[in-house]
Amino acid sequence: MARQLFGTDGVRGRAGHFLTAELALKLARAAVARLEAERPQVLIIRDTRESGEMLESAIAAGVAASGGDAWLAGVLPTPAAPLLVRGRGLDLAAVISASHNPYEDNGIKLFAADGFKLHDDTEHAIEAELEKPPPPPPHIGMVKPFEGALPEYLSRLEQRFSALDLGGMRVLLDCANGATFQAAPEIFRRLGATVEVRADQPDGLNINRDCGSTHLDGLVERVSHGEHDVAFAFDGDGDRVLAVDRNGAVVDGDELVALAAIHLRKQGRLAGNGVAVTVMTNYGFHRAMEAAGIEVATTAVGDRYVLDELRRRDWALGGEQSGHIIDLGFGPSGDGIASALLTLEALAGRDLADRDAIDKLPQRLVNIRASDRAGLAAAMADPGVEEAIAREHAGLSGRGRVLVRASGTEPLIRVMVEAPSQQETDEICDRLREVVETALPR
Repeated sequence: MARQLFGTDGVRGRAGHFLTAELALKLARAAVARLEAERPQVLIIRDTRESGEMLESAIAAGVAASGGDAWLAGVLPTPAAPLLVRGRGLDLAAVISASHNPYEDNGIKLFAADGFKLHDDTEHAIEAELEKPPPPPPHIGMVKPFEGALPEYLSRLEQRFSALDLGGMRVLLDCANGATFQAAPEIFRRLGATVEVRADQPDGLNINRDCGSTHLDGLVERVSHGEHDVAFAFDGDGDRVLAVDRNGAVVDGDELVALAAIHLRKQGRLAGNGVAVTVMTNYGFHRAMEAAGIEVATTAVGDRYVLDELRRRDWALGGEQSGHIIDLGFGPSGDGIASALLTLEALAGRDLADRDAIDKLPQRLVNIRASDRAGLAAAMADPGVEEAIAREHAGLSGRGRVLVRASGTEPLIRVMVEAPSQQETDEICDRLREVVETALPR
């Protein structure tokens, strides 16, 4: 039976509608009941959404009702959870966040004792237990405050980047009115930077609203005043980051991963001499890694798949164009703050505006809507579409690429083209779009 609740990043949906307190309590009970510890110890953190405290209380009640102890650490970036659950020897961590979604949504992500997200099979088993009567617990657990969580997370960052001196650097941070609003400015200041912050006044409703890594216009405009050397934008839960250089140019995850990979390789710290990225990663990245002698593994879209590939190959570095960057040398999940600091470490005092890690090809992405999933499948299987893709791919051999794929969440066919010039990119994209639209059932 296919999972209905868990997606690629936990359970997520409209708070109070889909993701209710009742559902949160049931999920917590089912998750704790599967743990082998006699008295499971469960960490709970959240972002700044107004529904966070409601869901925190529900999860804590579910944990205690199953005989576990719930440790409430309050607002923290998502990547703090796996570090803390590992460092304190806890059995499970629950993160309450919907990442870059608007405040109306919320979500629950679960991390195992090893710091990694739960395996698909485990999530499936938890979901299968939801409607069963819960067994009586051997005892009732407790709900306790987790003291010192933020200082401990900051200490981990400070230890990892202790050699990084940001003295004299003017840094602008966009905290998305989310979970990084305390941690990010503090660690940059500890490392010597002069820090200015925007979107650091969360009120429960303004998380990700016209700010953060998915809404960069305000940050770009602020940097263009010429008062900052570099800027970083995090998402609502702090597991992603994008950068803006002093000229106002956005630096995406492809470039940030490339900077990190080349830097770590030069220092002999790139595990396996390889990096994992997704099918959306720019063709220029692949050319740059080939020139640098770095192997590249390509996965489906989603940080879960990048992480799986890293663990399979025993590599440490990977990421997505969206700015979700994983460095297993620091922690078992994406960490926006650590990734920003790794970027500055890789630059070694150079200006981000002078970066030269990759020469990105012009890229264009168009979404073509089908009437339903059946129509989408029919178009993707159409011989004319397959022939057009093969023809355009052959024409770009060694110079660029095409990617035509069905969305996993919507009835959309996504057509992406990368070519040496914007004109060629647009022409190929338009030709493919016409073929796909013709193939869609009327």
